[in-house]
Amino acid sequence: MTSTEQNLNAVIPAAGIGRRMGSDIPKQYLTLNNKRVIEHTIERLLSIRAIQKVVVVFAAHDEVWPSLEIDHNHRVVTAEGGEERFHSVLNGLHAVPASGDDSWVLVHDAARPCIRPQDIKNMVEQLRNHPVGGILGAPVRDTLKKSDSANNILDTVDRAALWHAFTPQMFRLDPLRNALQNVVESQGIVTDEAQAIERSGLIPALVEGHHDNIKITHPNDLVLAGLYLDTQRASGII
Repeated sequence: MTSTEQNLNAVIPAAGIGRRMGSDIPKQYLTLNNKRVIEHTIERLLSIRAIQKVVVVFAAHDEVWPSLEIDHNHRVVTAEGGEERFHSVLNGLHAVPASGDDSWVLVHDAARPCIRPQDIKNMVEQLRNHPVGGILGAPVRDTLKKSDSANNILDTVDRAALWHAFTPQMFRLDPLRNALQNVVESQGIVTDEAQAIERSGLIPALVEGHHDNIKITHPNDLVLAGLYLDTQRASGII
Protein backbone atom coordinates (compact mmCIF):
# COMPACT_ATOMS: atom_id res chain seq x y z
CA MET A 1 0.00 0.00 0.00
CA THR A 2 1.38 3.41 -0.96
CA SER A 3 1.67 6.35 1.45
CA THR A 4 -1.08 8.12 -0.51
CA GLU A 5 -3.44 5.20 0.05
CA GLN A 6 -2.55 5.02 3.75
CA ASN A 7 -3.32 8.72 4.25
CA LEU A 8 -6.35 9.20 2.02
CA ASN A 9 -9.66 10.44 3.45
CA ALA A 10 -12.77 12.05 1.98
CA VAL A 11 -15.09 14.94 2.81
CA ILE A 12 -18.68 15.25 1.58
CA PRO A 13 -20.25 18.69 2.15
CA ALA A 14 -23.96 18.02 2.66
CA ALA A 15 -25.22 21.09 4.50
CA GLY A 16 -26.89 22.79 1.53
CA ILE A 17 -30.64 23.01 1.00
CA GLY A 18 -30.73 22.89 -2.82
CA ARG A 19 -33.20 25.67 -3.56
CA ARG A 20 -33.19 25.01 -7.32
CA MET A 21 -34.68 21.56 -6.83
CA GLY A 22 -37.94 23.05 -5.57
CA SER A 23 -38.21 20.27 -2.98
CA ASP A 24 -39.30 20.30 0.66
CA ILE A 25 -36.13 18.46 1.67
CA PRO A 26 -32.47 18.98 0.68
CA LYS A 27 -31.62 17.31 -2.64
CA GLN A 28 -29.13 14.95 -1.01
CA TYR A 29 -32.03 13.32 0.82
CA LEU A 30 -34.29 12.82 -2.20
CA THR A 31 -35.05 9.22 -3.10
CA LEU A 32 -33.12 7.83 -6.04
CA ASN A 33 -33.57 4.18 -7.03
CA ASN A 34 -34.88 3.23 -3.58
CA LYS A 35 -32.12 5.01 -1.64
CA ARG A 36 -31.32 8.55 -0.62
CA VAL A 37 -29.05 10.38 -3.04
CA ILE A 38 -26.37 10.77 -0.37
CA GLU A 39 -26.44 7.06 0.42
CA HIS A 40 -25.48 6.25 -3.17
CA THR A 41 -22.72 8.86 -2.98
CA ILE A 42 -21.24 7.61 0.28
CA GLU A 43 -21.38 4.00 -0.87
CA ARG A 44 -19.35 4.89 -3.97
CA LEU A 45 -16.63 6.40 -1.79
CA LEU A 46 -16.70 3.56 0.74
CA SER A 47 -16.17 1.11 -2.12
CA ILE A 48 -12.65 2.59 -2.47
CA ARG A 49 -10.67 0.62 0.10
CA ALA A 50 -7.89 3.22 0.12
CA ILE A 51 -10.23 5.81 1.67
CA GLN A 52 -9.84 5.53 5.42
CA LYS A 53 -12.65 7.82 6.60
CA VAL A 54 -15.53 9.66 4.93
CA VAL A 55 -16.41 12.88 6.73
CA VAL A 56 -20.02 13.94 6.08
CA VAL A 57 -20.69 17.60 6.85
CA PHE A 58 -24.36 18.33 7.51
CA ALA A 59 -26.43 21.26 8.75
CA ALA A 60 -26.76 21.87 12.48
CA HIS A 61 -30.49 21.14 12.55
CA ASP A 62 -30.47 18.27 10.06
CA GLU A 63 -33.14 15.79 11.15
CA VAL A 64 -32.72 13.29 8.30
CA TRP A 65 -29.08 12.29 8.57
CA PRO A 66 -29.33 10.68 12.05
CA SER A 67 -32.08 8.39 10.73
CA LEU A 68 -29.91 6.88 7.99
CA GLU A 69 -28.35 3.50 8.61
CA ILE A 70 -25.13 4.54 6.90
CA ASP A 71 -24.53 6.98 9.76
CA HIS A 72 -23.46 3.96 11.83
CA ASN A 73 -20.73 2.81 9.45
CA HIS A 74 -17.39 2.85 11.31
CA ARG A 75 -15.66 4.57 8.37
CA VAL A 76 -18.16 7.45 8.37
CA VAL A 77 -17.67 10.42 10.70
CA THR A 78 -19.51 13.73 10.81
CA ALA A 79 -18.93 17.45 11.17
CA GLU A 80 -21.20 20.48 11.33
CA GLY A 81 -21.68 22.63 8.24
CA GLY A 82 -21.07 26.32 7.75
CA GLU A 83 -22.68 29.25 5.97
CA GLU A 84 -21.26 28.50 2.51
CA ARG A 85 -20.02 25.32 0.90
CA PHE A 86 -16.37 26.22 1.42
CA HIS A 87 -17.03 26.85 5.12
CA SER A 88 -18.50 23.35 5.35
CA VAL A 89 -15.55 21.83 3.53
CA LEU A 90 -13.14 23.57 5.90
CA ASN A 91 -15.07 22.25 8.90
CA GLY A 92 -14.88 18.79 7.37
CA LEU A 93 -11.15 19.09 6.85
CA HIS A 94 -10.70 19.86 10.54
CA ALA A 95 -12.38 16.51 11.27
CA VAL A 96 -10.07 14.55 8.94
CA PRO A 97 -7.61 12.37 10.85
CA ALA A 98 -4.21 13.95 10.19
CA SER A 99 -1.34 11.57 9.53
CA GLY A 100 1.63 13.62 8.39
CA ASP A 101 2.72 15.76 5.49
CA ASP A 102 1.56 13.16 2.96
CA SER A 103 -2.09 13.28 4.00
CA TRP A 104 -4.52 13.58 1.07
CA VAL A 105 -8.21 14.38 0.98
CA LEU A 106 -10.93 13.90 -1.62
CA VAL A 107 -13.80 16.41 -1.55
CA HIS A 108 -16.92 15.16 -3.31
CA ASP A 109 -20.38 16.67 -3.80
CA ALA A 110 -23.18 14.89 -1.95
CA ALA A 111 -25.36 15.31 -5.04
CA ARG A 112 -23.00 13.41 -7.39
CA PRO A 113 -24.17 9.83 -6.78
CA CYS A 114 -23.09 8.50 -10.19
CA ILE A 115 -19.35 8.89 -9.72
CA ARG A 116 -17.62 5.79 -11.07
CA PRO A 117 -15.33 4.13 -8.51
CA GLN A 118 -12.82 3.45 -11.28
CA ASP A 119 -12.63 7.20 -12.02
CA ILE A 120 -11.71 7.79 -8.39
CA LYS A 121 -9.08 5.05 -8.50
CA ASN A 122 -7.61 6.49 -11.70
CA MET A 123 -7.44 9.95 -10.16
CA VAL A 124 -5.69 8.68 -7.03
CA GLU A 125 -3.20 6.80 -9.16
CA GLN A 126 -2.45 9.77 -11.43
CA LEU A 127 -2.12 12.30 -8.62
CA ARG A 128 -0.33 10.29 -5.94
CA ASN A 129 3.03 11.90 -6.78
CA HIS A 130 1.70 15.30 -7.83
CA PRO A 131 2.99 18.19 -5.69
CA VAL A 132 -0.46 19.82 -5.44
CA GLY A 133 -3.30 17.53 -6.48
CA GLY A 134 -6.11 18.08 -8.94
CA ILE A 135 -9.70 17.58 -9.93
CA LEU A 136 -11.81 15.19 -11.92
CA GLY A 137 -13.33 16.73 -15.02
CA ALA A 138 -14.08 16.30 -18.70
CA PRO A 139 -13.33 18.36 -21.80
CA VAL A 140 -16.23 20.51 -23.01
CA ARG A 141 -17.94 18.87 -25.99
CA ASP A 142 -20.67 21.38 -26.83
CA THR A 143 -20.33 24.68 -28.68
CA LEU A 144 -20.21 27.52 -26.16
CA LYS A 145 -21.85 30.92 -26.61
CA LYS A 146 -21.28 34.12 -24.65
CA SER A 147 -24.41 36.24 -24.14
CA ASP A 148 -25.43 39.66 -22.93
CA SER A 149 -27.99 40.36 -20.20
CA ALA A 150 -30.83 39.94 -22.72
CA ASN A 151 -29.54 36.51 -23.84
CA ASN A 152 -28.33 37.76 -27.20
CA ILE A 153 -25.22 35.98 -28.51
CA LEU A 154 -22.10 38.11 -28.27
CA ASP A 155 -19.50 35.54 -29.22
CA THR A 156 -18.72 31.88 -29.79
CA VAL A 157 -16.18 30.73 -27.22
CA ASP A 158 -13.27 28.50 -28.21
CA ARG A 159 -13.80 25.27 -26.29
CA ALA A 160 -10.42 23.73 -27.15
CA ALA A 161 -8.91 24.24 -23.68
CA LEU A 162 -12.11 24.25 -21.61
CA TRP A 163 -13.15 21.56 -19.16
CA HIS A 164 -16.21 20.81 -17.05
CA ALA A 165 -15.08 20.73 -13.41
CA PHE A 166 -16.38 17.73 -11.45
CA THR A 167 -15.72 16.26 -8.07
CA PRO A 168 -13.97 14.53 -6.40
CA GLN A 169 -11.23 17.10 -6.08
CA MET A 170 -8.10 15.68 -4.49
CA PHE A 171 -5.50 17.75 -2.68
CA ARG A 172 -2.92 17.45 0.04
CA LEU A 173 -4.68 18.08 3.34
CA ASP A 174 -2.65 20.92 4.84
CA PRO A 175 -2.37 23.09 1.68
CA LEU A 176 -6.11 22.76 1.05
CA ARG A 177 -6.99 23.58 4.64
CA ASN A 178 -4.68 26.60 4.57
CA ALA A 179 -6.06 27.78 1.22
CA LEU A 180 -9.66 27.63 2.43
CA GLN A 181 -8.74 29.31 5.72
CA ASN A 182 -7.21 32.16 3.72
CA VAL A 183 -10.45 32.52 1.76
CA VAL A 184 -12.43 32.76 5.00
CA GLU A 185 -10.07 35.26 6.57
CA SER A 186 -10.08 37.46 3.47
CA GLN A 187 -13.90 37.25 3.32
CA GLY A 188 -13.64 35.89 -0.20
CA ILE A 189 -15.81 33.42 -2.10
CA VAL A 190 -14.81 30.29 -3.98
CA THR A 191 -17.03 27.80 -5.75
CA ASP A 192 -14.76 24.79 -5.49
CA GLU A 193 -11.61 23.62 -3.76
CA ALA A 194 -9.45 24.06 -6.86
CA GLN A 195 -10.25 27.77 -6.95
CA ALA A 196 -8.98 28.15 -3.38
CA ILE A 197 -5.81 26.26 -4.29
CA GLU A 198 -5.35 28.45 -7.38
CA ARG A 199 -5.70 31.60 -5.27
CA SER A 200 -2.88 30.37 -3.08
CA GLY A 201 -0.58 30.31 -6.11
CA LEU A 202 -0.58 26.56 -6.72
CA ILE A 203 -1.48 24.83 -9.98
CA PRO A 204 -3.85 21.82 -9.80
CA ALA A 205 -4.00 19.13 -12.44
CA LEU A 206 -6.99 17.93 -14.49
CA VAL A 207 -7.85 14.24 -14.60
CA GLU A 208 -10.37 13.14 -17.20
CA GLY A 209 -13.47 11.32 -15.96
CA HIS A 210 -16.84 10.35 -17.41
CA HIS A 211 -19.67 12.71 -18.27
CA ASP A 212 -22.22 10.61 -16.34
CA ASN A 213 -20.77 12.04 -13.11
CA ILE A 214 -23.57 14.59 -13.03
CA LYS A 215 -24.54 16.86 -10.16
CA ILE A 216 -28.21 16.75 -9.23
CA THR A 217 -29.34 20.36 -9.28
CA HIS A 218 -32.72 20.45 -11.06
CA PRO A 219 -35.64 17.96 -10.93
CA ASN A 220 -34.79 16.50 -14.35
CA ASP A 221 -31.32 15.65 -13.07
CA LEU A 222 -32.82 13.18 -10.61
CA VAL A 223 -34.45 11.25 -13.45
CA LEU A 224 -31.23 11.28 -15.48
CA ALA A 225 -29.19 10.12 -12.49
CA GLY A 226 -31.54 7.18 -12.07
CA LEU A 227 -31.01 6.19 -15.70
CA TYR A 228 -27.24 6.48 -15.31
CA LEU A 229 -27.27 4.31 -12.19
CA ASP A 230 -29.34 1.65 -13.96
CA THR A 231 -27.00 1.72 -16.96
CA GLN A 232 -23.89 1.50 -14.77
CA ARG A 233 -25.32 -1.43 -12.86
CA ALA A 234 -26.34 -3.25 -16.03
CA SER A 235 -22.88 -2.68 -17.48
CA GLY A 236 -21.12 -4.00 -14.39
CA ILE A 237 -19.53 -0.63 -13.61
CA ILE A 238 -20.73 -0.86 -10.02
